[in-house]
Amino acid sequence: MSHQSDLISTDINAYLAQHERKELLRLLTCGSVDDGKSTLIGRLLHDTKMIYEDQLAAIKSDSLKSGTTGTALDLALLVDGLQAEREQGITIDVAYRYFSTAKRKFIIADTPGHEQYTRNMATGASNCELAIILIDARHGVMTQTRRHTYIATLLGIRHLIVAINKMDLMQFSQDVFDKIKADYLAFAGELDTGELTFIPISALNGDNVVNRSAQAPWYDGPTLMEMLETVKISADRNFADFRFPVQYVNRPNLNFRGYCGTVASGVVRKGDLVQVLSSGKTSRVKSIVTQDEELELAYPPLAITLTLEDEIDISRGDLLAHPGNLPTARSTLTATVVWMSEAEMQPGRLYDFKHTTKAVSGNISNIIHSIDVNTLERRATSKLSLNEIALCELSFDQNIYFDSYSGNAGTGAFIIIDRLSNVTVGAGMIVQDDNLSRSTAAKQSGHVTTAERAVRYGQQPATVMFVGLSGAGKSTLAHALERRLFDMGRVSTVLDGKVMRQGISKDLLHDAAGRAENLRRSAYIARYLNDSGLICCAAFVAASREARAHAISVIGQDHCIVVYLNPPLDVCQARDPSGLYAAAQNRDAGDVPGLSFPYEAPENPDLVLPTDQMTVDECVDRVINLLKERLVL
Repeated sequence: MSHQSDLISTDINAYLAQHERKELLRLLTCGSVDDGKSTLIGRLLHDTKMIYEDQLAAIKSDSLKSGTTGTALDLALLVDGLQAEREQGITIDVAYRYFSTAKRKFIIADTPGHEQYTRNMATGASNCELAIILIDARHGVMTQTRRHTYIATLLGIRHLIVAINKMDLMQFSQDVFDKIKADYLAFAGELDTGELTFIPISALNGDNVVNRSAQAPWYDGPTLMEMLETVKISADRNFADFRFPVQYVNRPNLNFRGYCGTVASGVVRKGDLVQVLSSGKTSRVKSIVTQDEELELAYPPLAITLTLEDEIDISRGDLLAHPGNLPTARSTLTATVVWMSEAEMQPGRLYDFKHTTKAVSGNISNIIHSIDVNTLERRATSKLSLNEIALCELSFDQNIYFDSYSGNAGTGAFIIIDRLSNVTVGAGMIVQDDNLSRSTAAKQSGHVTTAERAVRYGQQPATVMFVGLSGAGKSTLAHALERRLFDMGRVSTVLDGKVMRQGISKDLLHDAAGRAENLRRSAYIARYLNDSGLICCAAFVAASREARAHAISVIGQDHCIVVYLNPPLDVCQARDPSGLYAAAQNRDAGDVPGLSFPYEAPENPDLVLPTDQMTVDECVDRVINLLKERLVL
């Protein structure tokens, strides 16, 4: 192997100690589909002699069966281990590989290029200090190139190597290289990319990967491996602000109580005064213990156990810091959120948030704007879908102690967990620690605006008025629609004419005038529900055109959607859910719409549903589609 030395044969313990002291660099490869990310990693492993003979033999065999390079060795198979990856010749999930040289140790993540796997790329980048952005020299800067560059900078990666791959297919043309470099810089100029390095390579043949290529005499910069071995990453760490999240309290016997965790940032020494957050108690560091020895000082990312001179109540989730340099403490903050779930994020819904070692409950109270990672355009939105990114305001049920992500990634990041499935659905980076931005009107009056409700609920207020004969299915569909909206995370309620008559309209007769008055009263309630941001699922016979027109004017033409249910009268009579038709047979009833007098059907309903021909689910699907067309949802 490339990092072997004479110490292996003469003093294995000294060699292992030397190897352990090497600096570790975490990096990832990213870019568009088929840019050669997996092949590059395979080339790095191959040329640094980090592939064992049995692995190499297996790859040779697999190359003939699943490879994409003909009879040549397909080095991408070293990291594309899933069957689906080999069948399609793509990367689906993040694959991690370890290798080392004489100068440094590496953990490299191979991330997918497809847009649908953006969340996998963000996961792979979350712990990396350097990113290799691959660009196919034939195609230049692609959409995914921009997307992955933005996410890498968003996650605070300060070192980007732009590897322009497949230069062998472009005869290592300097003009091609310069044009791609210029195109990339034009986009990256809007981002805080930190250190940028451009290298022309051929991952398939190994040009400028580990060994310098003779095909590009015009390029006098470092090879990819030279860059990986020499890039300075220690300066990226925060050694100024001591933060120590307590992960575990170690109590092996009566004489020892230690607080275990990983130093997130800063430096701590024996005798330092530290403060416990959230209790505010202070004590001095008595000792800094590791598995092998006791240290005089500790820094990131060392995993240590601290003992204190005083007996203080400290538990998992607490944070230790120097008293003169404390993080921000607040229950509200602003952060950039990357959504990683198939289920849409809805503002106001309760989630669990894991911040350092502390778990708290809270919600995303407001989406300030989403970010189009391809154009960097900011857009207003009321929800987030898979792989979308937005600047959001968050509220928690208790204070958390944090720093901005740009200054301290250890205490500036969090993950979002679904409370029911316990699945991680999002990740966030705290972008500011000042007062939350609110609308001017809300600041001045304290009133909750219609726009704020729409953003919180992810919907526009509306009344869906199911009208038709008794037995047409109005109440059934109103409740079914409410169920569907609830399962979608929306806020709605049912307003049923029959229920109204059990309360607020109990005094009304069942004649035409009573029906009209019941509908009029209900219309005002529906308008109040809409003003509160809700979707009202209303079920009324509404036999008179005049009464319907008045109700629509009360609710508002823009907020009222009339759905007419028109099964034949004999179907309604057979159903007879209220016993209205049966009662009419035993008396001379003059108040049964459609039987005693004609039902005045709506002239221009928004939707007509023949409920004798459609199932409940089919009807609800039609209504949901209409609500989406009208931008209610």
